[in-house]
Amino acid sequence: MSNKRINGITGPLKQILSEAADRYGFPSPIGNLKPLKIRKSDVQPFSLVEVETILAAVRVDYCDYLYVRFFTGMRSGEVDGLKWKYVDFDRRLILVREAFVLGEDEYTKTDGSQRDIQMSTPVFEALKRQEKATRGLSDYVFCKKAGKPIDNKNFTERVWRPVLRHLGMPIRRPYQMRHTAATLWLVAGESPEWIARQLGHTSTQMLFKVYSRFVPNLTRQDGSAIDRLLTAALEIRKGESQLRRSGLTPE
Repeated sequence: MSNKRINGITGPLKQILSEAADRYGFPSPIGNLKPLKIRKSDVQPFSLVEVETILAAVRVDYCDYLYVRFFTGMRSGEVDGLKWKYVDFDRRLILVREAFVLGEDEYTKTDGSQRDIQMSTPVFEALKRQEKATRGLSDYVFCKKAGKPIDNKNFTERVWRPVLRHLGMPIRRPYQMRHTAATLWLVAGESPEWIARQLGHTSTQMLFKVYSRFVPNLTRQDGSAIDRLLTAALEIRKGESQLRRSGLTPE
């Protein structure tokens, strides 16, 4: 098991034993147990060209699923648990109210994850196509033939990794599609506050901490914009100074 999974098991166990120890007056047997270190995963968003390449190569029955994941920033459980009753075509909104985790519908990760995502035109069109395919089959937007929601592990092993290998791209977790949406929004110049709301963040702090380092590379704005601004302003000041020294007044 991964360190994250082990921590997820020992954490509640430690709380239970600590409560029992306080109640019945004995030392907790795992009171000094420290959580295992979890390696921080790298943020590796796809470029827009890579996204287009993947969409053109993936299985047809998963194409619209990827459209929604790449361009909404929804978490795996959120998109897998998306139901038709939470798709508002009239207002072009996806209402994130539940998540499908370990085979069950659950409340979203946090209260802040409860949000309304605005549909871009590609997402709206993808959901319209999906409606024809699954609306009469299941309550879930994306589902298998039997009407059950997509299993993220099965999707990863049978669809996601094979298409990346086929295209010669490095293997990345499907979660990178969420990172891709965030970086594309930043590159497009969307408001950080708006992006944070779309992702389910309660503030822009996480947004700048995680994603801002990718914006200069993707937009090629590595200080050149401020350089041009300052150069132009200083050239004007330099010209005015030369005119004053020569006894002339700038108009």
